[in-house]
Order: sequence, then structure tokens, then C-alpha cells
Amino acid sequence: MAEQLEVNEKTMQSVVHMAEDARVASLKLGRADSNWKNRALEAVAVSLEKHAAIITEQNALDLEREHEAGMSPAMLDRLALNAHRVGELAGALRALIGLPDPVGEVMRGSTLPNGLRMQQVRVPLGVIGAIYEARPNVTVDIAGLAIKSGNAVLLRGGSAAEKTNQVIVRIIRDALYATGLPIDSVQSVDEFGREGANALMLATGKIDVLIPRGGRGLIQSVVQNSRVPVIETGEGNCHIFVDESADEKMAVEILLNAKTQRPGTCNTVETLLLAKGAKAAPAVLTALFRAGVTLHVDADTREILPEGVEAVDATEEDWSTEYGSLDLAVKTVAGLPDARRHIRTYSTGHSEAIITNDLVNAETFVRDVDSAAVYVNASTRFTDGGQFGLGAEVGISTQKLHARGPMGLEQLTTSKWIVRGDGHTRS
Repeated sequence: MAEQLEVNEKTMQSVVHMAEDARVASLKLGRADSNWKNRALEAVAVSLEKHAAIITEQNALDLEREHEAGMSPAMLDRLALNAHRVGELAGALRALIGLPDPVGEVMRGSTLPNGLRMQQVRVPLGVIGAIYEARPNVTVDIAGLAIKSGNAVLLRGGSAAEKTNQVIVRIIRDALYATGLPIDSVQSVDEFGREGANALMLATGKIDVLIPRGGRGLIQSVVQNSRVPVIETGEGNCHIFVDESADEKMAVEILLNAKTQRPGTCNTVETLLLAKGAKAAPAVLTALFRAGVTLHVDADTREILPEGVEAVDATEEDWSTEYGSLDLAVKTVAGLPDARRHIRTYSTGHSEAIITNDLVNAETFVRDVDSAAVYVNASTRFTDGGQFGLGAEVGISTQKLHARGPMGLEQLTTSKWIVRGDGHTRS
């Protein structure tokens, strides 16, 4: 349910003023050509690499504080930046440089019988608000995408990454200044704490769209309370269905990757559905258990647990849980129709996969499963802007309006119609 958001007048006025500055900045940024924006992105990338030691030093302070506060290992992994990860952030910015600039793209055009010449062109959204938690990499991803797509952005990165985000935002703004683009294209409201996030949600008419990225609690809080239009992202109760024909070796490798590579990510598998009689089931369950995964199993799965494999009993809550940890709900289903029903009931619409050697099953799964990304014989971990060739992502939209799936440059644009005439009037 929606709650009464609390923001003191001073904070609200400050955030509104920042949004107004962002609007002015977006007008100049929206007119900048691709080369200018790309120079700014390269300047940010170079500065990130140059200041990697400072970034990791500040990040270590955030990690120490949050570790002492009891943050989970998966969330600590999301929060952590080392030299390699900083280098990857710079690399993601350079990937953006290599992508086409969507601004000004003619989506379609025609000349009407009366001679009116019409074009639909891509334009920036304007001012974007982003609310996220414990993910300093998102600061770079969102800022980079916003700059390239001609949008200004107001960031609320959360208290967990406070020190890391402070230095990253400063680096980005310095690079904008050095390349002649308005520094207010990228601003942070972190100094206002939770009230800063609330102010973003209440800034109707000042912010064009708000994008939350994080766990279920954060996302639903923004969706239910924001007066600004929201693109819902990220909540990932992802499923993998192993059918009767699935290859044992393939199934083991995919499940281990999808569950254990980075269990705190939203594209990690959270529920494994095993077809009754699936030949790969024993090997999959054994491999997951040996990898340290806690299996939450239903009664039918318990009956087929290999010797030495331990598990806990699943509850109804497990089927709808995004663990973000080395926990996995496991259910044995009668077959593909039963798996589809389970996914339809519990999925958040993020990513689902089937492991199969049956072409009919594969095509039926792809046709009937309604999620942002649907896989055949591949890990759900690929649902990511970088992996999809988008350079980076603002988030993964699990809704159907405006954008769906990883949100890259095009998804941060809208369109307008340009109509040219020669004194035309309508009769």
C-alpha cells in the first residue's frame, strides 16, 4: 500500500531546484552531437582508470561499514569495487561510445497525399531520476547511458555506497566540465538521505521518469508511492525448467552458472523445475549441493534426492522468493504444461529458461512463457545490457509499457512527430 512520504520543505525545495538545473542541462546535452558526448564518455573512462585507487579506497570504507552492519555476502559482492571492476566500468563506457547515438534517428517517415511531410524521430526523455542501493557500478552505467542519450539524471545511490558514489559522481561531473558539457547533467541527491529519494518520487512535472533498481522492497516502494511515472525494473524470481530430454552435462553447467556465479544478481535462477523422470535431475541436484547451494525442495523432489544430498523442505513462500543468495527452490513437475503454470503463477517476468533436447518443447516454451527474456539451453545470467550488446543498462524492465528487458540507449528515448507543410490547413 502507498504510504505518506515525508519530506521537509527545505529538502523538497533543494531537490526541485536540482531538477530544474537538470532540465536546463538536458536542453544543452540534448543538442550535443555524438562526437561531443563520446568525448565526455571517454573523459569519464580515463578518469575512472586514473582514480581507481581512490575509488577502491573509498569503497573499502563502505564495505567495512556494511560488513559490520550485517550486510549479506551477496549484497557485499554487489557493493564491492576492485581495480578489475573499475576497469570494466571504463570498458562499458567505451562500449557505449561505439554504439550508434539514438537521438535524432528517424524511426519512420512519409509524405501524405496532401503533401505534408512527416517524420517520427527519437528524442531524449529529458530528466531521469534513478533510485538504487548498494550498487556503485550503476552510478557509472546510468550516467553513461544518460549522457549518450542526451538525458540529465538525478541519482539516489543509497547510504551503503555513500563514499564510493561520492567520488564517482565527482569524477563524472569533472569530466563533463572538462569537455564543455553541463555538469548538472549528472547530480546526486544522496546528501538528503531517504528524504532525497522521497523528494524524487514527489517531483511531479520536474522529473520525467523514475527508475528504481534493487530488491523487491525498494522497487515496490517506488512503484506504490511515486507520483512521477515509474519504469519497474529488476525484481527477478527467475526459473529454469529441466525437461525429460535435457542433457545431463549441459544441465549441470547451466544450473551451476545460473545459481552460483553471482548469486546476488537479479538474473540469478531462484527456482529449479524438474520434469518428473528427467534423466539430468540426480546430477544437477548433486552438483548444486556440492557447490554449497541450499536446496528448498518439495515432497516429490525429496523422494529423488541422490544419496548424500541434503535439503530443507520448501514452503509456499519459497516459490515466490528472490533469495539473492546460495538458496534455490526446487520442485518436481509433471511436465512442460505444469512448468508453464508454475512460472505463470510465481514469475516476476524477468528471465526464464528451458534445458531440453526436444525442439517442440523448446518452441512451446518460447511461445508460451511471457517474460522479458526467455532462454533455450542457456543460463539466465545473460540478461544484462552489456551481454546483450547494449553497452550497459539502466536496469531490466519487467513491465510491458515503453521498455521491456535490459534498458539501453534506445529505451532512454521517446519520440516526437515533425510535420512540415507549405501553408497546409485542414478542411
